Amino acid sequence: MTISEANAIRFRGRSYFALTLTPEAPLCGWLKRLDACLARSPGFFCASPVILDLEGLELAKSDAVELIESLAQRGLRILGLEGASAQWCGVDLPPAIASREARAHKMAKTSAAEAFSAPLIPKPPPPLIIEEPVRSGQCVTHAQGDVIVIGSVASGAEIVAAGSIHVYGALRGRAMAGAYGDESARIFCRKLEAELIAINGLYQTADEIEARMRLLPVQIRLAGGAMRITPFE
Repeated sequence: MTISEANAIRFRGRSYFALTLTPEAPLCGWLKRLDACLARSPGFFCASPVILDLEGLELAKSDAVELIESLAQRGLRILGLEGASAQWCGVDLPPAIASREARAHKMAKTSAAEAFSAPLIPKPPPPLIIEEPVRSGQCVTHAQGDVIVIGSVASGAEIVAAGSIHVYGALRGRAMAGAYGDESARIFCRKLEAELIAINGLYQTADEIEARMRLLPVQIRLAGGAMRITPFE
C-alpha cells in the first residue's frame, strides 16, 4: 500500500546549539558556585537549552530528578542527559543524549581496526566569514571552525564558535570560542568592549575584565587553566 503525500510524515535530522553543564561532587558546593555565576551574569544562559553531563557522577535517579528541579528553579531548561544510566528512561527525566564527540570517542575505543590503521590528517574546516557587522539580538553559531567578523559585534549580539573568533572591529557583545571543547581556541578583536568572553566554558563578564584592557586591540586565550587577555604590541 502506498502512503499518499497528504498522510506522509517527514523526518529530518538537524543540529542545534545547546550549552553543556557538568556538575561536580559535592553537588551542594557546585550549586553554590553556579548561583555565584548567575549572580555575576544573570543573562548568561538567556533561556538557552542545556545538556546536563552526568558522566563520572555517582547519582541515584532520585538525586538526578532533584538536581534537575533545582536547575529549573534557577531558570535552566534541561534538554537532555549525557552520561546518565540507561535504566533511568522515563517521563520524569529528560531523554538520554550523546554528543558527536562522545559517539566518536566510543567508536574509537571499540574499533580494534582503527588502532592499527594509519592516522589520517583531517582537513581543517573552513571558517565562517561574516562580511558585515553583527547587530544586537543576532546570534551567530559555527560548530565546525573559526568565525571571522569583518566589522563589529554590537551589544546584545552573540558569537559562538567551535574554533577561534576574529573580530576586525569592536567586540561589544558576547563571544564564546572553543565552545565544543577546544582549549587552544582564541578570541581576537580590535577593540575590547565585550559583555562576556568565554573559551571552552571558562568565561569573564564585563565587570571581571581588567579595566586597562578595555578599548584595546587584544587576544584572549587559555593558559594554565585561566583566561589571559593580552594587548597586541
